[in-house]
Amino acid sequence: MNWKRYFWPVVGIAAVVFSLFLLWHELRGVSLDDVWDGISAIPTRGWILAAVSSVIAYASLAGYDHIALLHIGKRVSWLFVTLCSFTTYALSHNIGGSVFSGAVIRYRAYGTRGLTGQEVGVLVAICWITFVLSTILASGLVLVFEPQILDRFSGIAHHGLSEAAGIAMLLLVAAYVFGSWLHLRPLKIASFQLHYPALPIVARQLIIGPIELLGAAAIIFFALPEANNPGYFVVLGVFLVSFSVAQISHAPGGLGVFEVVFLAGLSDMDPVGVLAALLLFRLFYLIIPLIIGLGIVLFFERSQFSRPGK
Repeated sequence: MNWKRYFWPVVGIAAVVFSLFLLWHELRGVSLDDVWDGISAIPTRGWILAAVSSVIAYASLAGYDHIALLHIGKRVSWLFVTLCSFTTYALSHNIGGSVFSGAVIRYRAYGTRGLTGQEVGVLVAICWITFVLSTILASGLVLVFEPQILDRFSGIAHHGLSEAAGIAMLLLVAAYVFGSWLHLRPLKIASFQLHYPALPIVARQLIIGPIELLGAAAIIFFALPEANNPGYFVVLGVFLVSFSVAQISHAPGGLGVFEVVFLAGLSDMDPVGVLAALLLFRLFYLIIPLIIGLGIVLFFERSQFSRPGK
């Protein structure tokens, strides 16, 4: 038995348990009836806009795979790529360890379309880079224009440090673009090669990637109550911090971790209203996509099993 195989799953489970304890401590005075009242208080307009935002987010995630396939020069059916990307993220968001779980799902799917293991590896790498690049870009903009965002988590004003960090992030994105313009040499790891994306690919990464984050944050924003609502840009900043911490924790679906950090970031709002918005986010961004994704997987595997020669 190799302990490394179990390290991150154990870390993820521990993060869930600890975060649920903190969440219980934070909401110990909140009853289920209070939560239900908070959900019922979300207006119909909020439900509709949240649902539209989730569609925009997942449509943008599909763009990740399209960008990666364009980079490696492979043509795959638009519908197949969209369904594969949707299923990959629907499952990996809930499982945790999205890079690794997503790689397994993509290898199974794209292997049936003639992509080699190395090509799938490049595809996964480009998708991961697009996500990281988008997160850095969006976070940099938030820190520059809303430097007080970190005060919500630390309770200490350090606007100058926040602005400096935001500028550094934007410079990092600029360096990535500059590297593409310079046509830098490919990254080589044994037989694996990752070529630097061309400028048209980078442009797509910088447009499509942030749209996914904007859409995901909008799900919560439209479900939040109006009282003490700090505005979309602040909600986006809190979302970026919460989502990043949840990803780092390796907790399945960021369960508990995401909620604890988000509640800390919006501590000046009614916790019942915030929790209701977060539950709506889990419904539209995690639960419904997971159910649809599992259906797509079953249909795909059944179609593969029914093929001649199987």
